[in-house]
Amino acid sequence: MKHLGMRVLAVIHSTSLLLRSTAAFTGSGGGKLHRSADHPERGDVPGWVMITLMSAVLVAALLALAGPALEGLFNQAMDKVGN
Repeated sequence: MKHLGMRVLAVIHSTSLLLRSTAAFTGSGGGKLHRSADHPERGDVPGWVMITLMSAVLVAALLALAGPALEGLFNQAMDKVGN
């Protein structure tokens, strides 16, 4: 259980670093984001990038929490199929 807690902390820490670097890259870290008015249907790329990254981090966190249980279920299913 202690090992699992360390994995969760590592995922949370890496998520924090990833979100900070993404915010700095997209310009939302205090600076003004330059938007071009050239094309009216240009879309908000930093928004969907942030949603995609947050979704990936959520999946990684859930996998870190549920990984051992899923591995046990898989091994149990494979043992039943093998018999």
